[in-house]
Amino acid sequence: MQYRKMPKTGDELSALGFGCMRLPMKNGGIDRERAIAQIRYAIDNGVNYVDTAWPYHGGESEVVLGMALRSGYREKVKIATKLPSWLIESREDMDKYLNAQLEKLGTDKIDYYLIHTLNGTLWETVKKHGVKEFLEQAKKDGRIVNAGFSFHGQSADFAPIVDDYDWDFCMIQYNFLDQEFQAGTTGLKYAASKGLGVIVMEPLRGGYLANTPPSAIQDLWDEADTKRSNVDWSLRWIWNHPEVKVIISGMNEESHVENNISYACDSFPGTLTAKELDIINRVGKKYKELMKVGCTGCGYCMPCPVGVNIPGAFNAYNLSFLTGKEGASFSYILSLSGIMADGEKGYASKCISCGECIDKCPQFIPIPDVLQDVAACFEGDGFEERAAGITKMFVDNLKK
Repeated sequence: MQYRKMPKTGDELSALGFGCMRLPMKNGGIDRERAIAQIRYAIDNGVNYVDTAWPYHGGESEVVLGMALRSGYREKVKIATKLPSWLIESREDMDKYLNAQLEKLGTDKIDYYLIHTLNGTLWETVKKHGVKEFLEQAKKDGRIVNAGFSFHGQSADFAPIVDDYDWDFCMIQYNFLDQEFQAGTTGLKYAASKGLGVIVMEPLRGGYLANTPPSAIQDLWDEADTKRSNVDWSLRWIWNHPEVKVIISGMNEESHVENNISYACDSFPGTLTAKELDIINRVGKKYKELMKVGCTGCGYCMPCPVGVNIPGAFNAYNLSFLTGKEGASFSYILSLSGIMADGEKGYASKCISCGECIDKCPQFIPIPDVLQDVAACFEGDGFEERAAGITKMFVDNLKK
C-alpha cells in the first residue's frame, strides 16, 4: 500500500480509503457479514482510513463499521465520520450527534471529523449555532482529533470556508470529469497551499467511470501504450496529483477492494505521461458529450415523498446516452418497477414537482425538470405493456 503524509497531522494515511456509503446490500439492509469481511480485508491489506457519515444507509453504516472495527481492528485505522450540518438547529445538537456517533462506532474518539456537505449558506448557519466553539471543545476533550469539512457548494464558496477556520483537512468531489466543478482543481490546489490535507470523494463519478465504457470512449483508452482498466485510469489520474492524500472509494464487491488496493500500490504523483494525460482529458470531454445528468447517485435527494427513485431514474437516463436506449429502458423498468426492492414503483412520471429534492442535491440538478425528460424518454406509448412483460419475465426466472 502507498501512504501519503497529512500536512498538519503528520499521519501517514493509505492512498486508498474505504468508503462506507455504498456497502453491499441484502434484504433491504446492509449485508453485514460481507461488509465486515470487505472492510477487514482492506485493513489487512494496508488500508488505514475508513470513512462513514450519519445518514449513510439510513444510519446503519456507522453501526456496521463499528462492528467491523472490533477484535483489534480499531487500533489499525483512522476513523472519519461527519456532523450532519443540515440537521443542526442549536449548539447542543452538535454534541448530541457526535456523542451518538461515538456510541454507534464503539470508540471514544473520531480521528477525522468533518462538517458534512458544506456550502456557503450551511457554513453560515452552523457558525451561527457555534460550530467553531464545538470543534474546539471536542478537540480539547478528546472526542475528535482532527477537524475538517466535506464540500458540496459553488466554487466561489470554497476558499472563504477554507480561510474561516483552522481546518486540518477537507474532502472534495474530484475526478477527471469534475476538474471545474464545485471545488475543482483550483480548490484542490488552494486547500493544499493552506496546509490542508485533501481527501477525494466520488473518484468514479458515482460509478459511471467504473461501468463498461461505450465504444467511442474505449477507442480512446486503446490509444494508450500501457493497457489499464477504466477504473485504474480514473483513480490513477487523481493519485497523479501530489495534493491528494486519500481517495475514498465506496467498494461493495470483493473484486473492487482487491483491484483498488492493487492500483493504489503503484499510482504515485507525477507518473502519468503527457500522452496519457491527453488521452484522459479527451475521454473526459467525450463523457461530457454523452452524459446528460451530473448525478453521482449519492442519494441525498431521497427519500422522495411520492416514491420516485431519483438516482435510479437518472442512472438509466444517462445509460440511454452512453450505451443505447434499448438496454437502458430494460434497466429503467427493472430497477424502478419495485421487483428489485419493496414492490413500490419509483418511475419518474410519479414526480409532482414539489421541489423538496432540489435544495438537497449537492450537484445542483433541477431534479423535477430532468425527471420530466426521463419520463418522456422511457414512458411513452406501450410503456405499461413493456414494463409488465419485463417484470413477469424476471419474476418467472426467479421462480425457476
